[in-house]
Amino acid sequence: MKFDEKIDITVQVEVHAPVDFVWKCWTLPEHIIHWNNASSDWHTPKAENNMIEGGKFNYRMEAKDGSFGFDFWGFHDKIIFHELIENTLGDDRKVSVAFSLDGISTKITETFEAEKENTIDLQRQGWQAILDNFKKYTESRFNKA
Repeated sequence: MKFDEKIDITVQVEVHAPVDFVWKCWTLPEHIIHWNNASSDWHTPKAENNMIEGGKFNYRMEAKDGSFGFDFWGFHDKIIFHELIENTLGDDRKVSVAFSLDGISTKITETFEAEKENTIDLQRQGWQAILDNFKKYTESRFNKA
């Protein structure tokens, strides 16, 4: 499905952990490498993240069988500690990640501009799967703390 207009896609998850713990798991490379994949046959063997406005992030995403890989990268445009991260990806698409405290849980709302190669549904499913992996990883770490 090809489309010409800009389309924003939003995915959400509620993580049963406080925002300070969630923020660390979202932003620190030693955590990112454990959750940043949409399926079990993919992984992120390397992550770099300079958490300042204008700072670059780069997550190397690869199929575990070595058949394919790519760098998911961009720059942080705006950071409000524990609340918001706005990015511009390497292909100039915008991404916004909002963190909101809901009692003892943290709601993450991620909105991104769709790319033009894959269907909207496929993109939504992939980004949601990554968020779901983040939730699983973060909650398992928090429950061990």
